[in-house]
Amino acid sequence: MYNDARATREAQGIADIAPADCAAHGASASLAKLLWLQHTHACRDARHVLHQADWLLGRLCGHFGNSDENNALKLGYDIIQRRWPDWLQALEVPMDRLPTVLPAGRKIGTLAADGCERWGLSTSTRILAGTTDSTASFIATGAGPGDAVTSLGSTLVLKVLADQPVFAPEYGIYSHRLGDHWLVGGASNSGGAVLQAYFTAAEIERFSALINIDEPTGLGYYPLLADGERFPLNDPALAPRLQPRPTDDVLFYQGILEGIANIEVRGYQKLAELGVPWPERIITTGGGASNAPWRTMRARLTGIPVTAATHQEAAYGAALLASTNVNPD
Repeated sequence: MYNDARATREAQGIADIAPADCAAHGASASLAKLLWLQHTHACRDARHVLHQADWLLGRLCGHFGNSDENNALKLGYDIIQRRWPDWLQALEVPMDRLPTVLPAGRKIGTLAADGCERWGLSTSTRILAGTTDSTASFIATGAGPGDAVTSLGSTLVLKVLADQPVFAPEYGIYSHRLGDHWLVGGASNSGGAVLQAYFTAAEIERFSALINIDEPTGLGYYPLLADGERFPLNDPALAPRLQPRPTDDVLFYQGILEGIANIEVRGYQKLAELGVPWPERIITTGGGASNAPWRTMRARLTGIPVTAATHQEAAYGAALLASTNVNPD
């Protein structure tokens, strides 16, 4: 999982060898997790290196060994040269077990016979390379040039559609290829999971109607569940800042909302400092998208209109990705 930080020793080994602009830096990257598995478990009989989406593709097609450019990015795949880089060999990565990487949405094969029988589907049913969940959520919104998408689920994820990629792992910033464009952004460890740790769903709904966004609390929180942040600060030792806690739970709730909103602002500011276009519009997805006072608060802080996405499910975005590649017209 994204917040599994066991592979810190392996991440340091990657940092010693990998280029500075590689997206596979950090203990949360799948490359560090692969090295951890090799060091911790007997992997001699393993035949494939797979992400979750890659495993599903293999089950559907009946053969393993394929991945997509978005999932493979944090395994060390060179998205610019579109190949596995030679420096992976210095980390003793099993190069012969790495997947064949295809663009998101590219056909990989057809549905295996057992799947056709199980679901009553045609043997000509095409299986396409997928993407990451946050990229699929971006596609679902219908965002275009000049738009950014903030996903407010368990974590906070920012993405801007740009003409050029940006890689700045020291700030947790990386780029996914999407057709002829690039999704540039990063993911914070802050987000809705912090709210859920302190409040029930009923309290969140009730307190949202009681907060006064015209009177900021000034509490200056940095809401995290545990030590460690990825973006816009990449600091595995960053401690949560949720003190002082006021006796009024509504103020405490508002302070957390303000803290997450401030991280969003810092994220877009950092992207702009690195040459990413300042968004003309922010489309917001995730559970936090339905919180109207929070949207207003965020629009004021960023100076950018914030609208809730009509469609935001990753499954809908995956369907659009497939439809575009199967029927390009």
